[in-house]
Amino acid sequence: MDNDFSPYPRVREAYGEKVNLIKQLLADKNIDTASINIFIRAFKTEKILEIWAKNTLKEKYQLVTTYGICKKSGDLGSKRKEGDYQVPEGFYHIDRFNPKSTYHLSLGINYPNASDKILSDKDAPGSDIFIHGQCVTVGCLPMTDDKIKEIYLFAEFAKRSGQNKIPVHIFPFKMTDENILNGESQYHDFWKNLKGGYDYFENNYKILNVQVDNEGKYLW
Repeated sequence: MDNDFSPYPRVREAYGEKVNLIKQLLADKNIDTASINIFIRAFKTEKILEIWAKNTLKEKYQLVTTYGICKKSGDLGSKRKEGDYQVPEGFYHIDRFNPKSTYHLSLGINYPNASDKILSDKDAPGSDIFIHGQCVTVGCLPMTDDKIKEIYLFAEFAKRSGQNKIPVHIFPFKMTDENILNGESQYHDFWKNLKGGYDYFENNYKILNVQVDNEGKYLW
């Protein structure tokens, strides 16, 4: 193991256990850990988290692997208030790495984002949403400790390759018209808005630059 990879024991442990697996998964897609960008996509109903990756100079992402989200919190529909136990829905990015997390290893998500700040409770929208280990949750995306090691390493390699923002898209389900219509009607307009970003990626395997208007709607 490369003892200089990280000063943090849990990250070094993850590296020692998982680096060969990570490198092989990426090599199968002709992606190098020294030149990697990643994209994380999660679906609440299906309880899956996907890792997509590409070489830094390439445009299109490839699906590398899929993980099971091991616990569910809340219902469909985005997070709007502190203590509602909801998992956010929308377009986010990783804004912090915590190698000494209470939940083994964790990656912070920038909730509330610009849209959430408009649409959520103004005084207590909630905060501290993570992808983390220990398989417990009150609104996060929980993984087993074994799988968070892999997810954290993917993100660590991307950060070391110069990726400043790792996109994280969280959806209520696979964004088909049927799924939207079968869901709670109060969320239909919001989900149709999310579908624009979902469809663009499905058709192009590229990440759009997401903007937000003054009503909290996502723009492409």
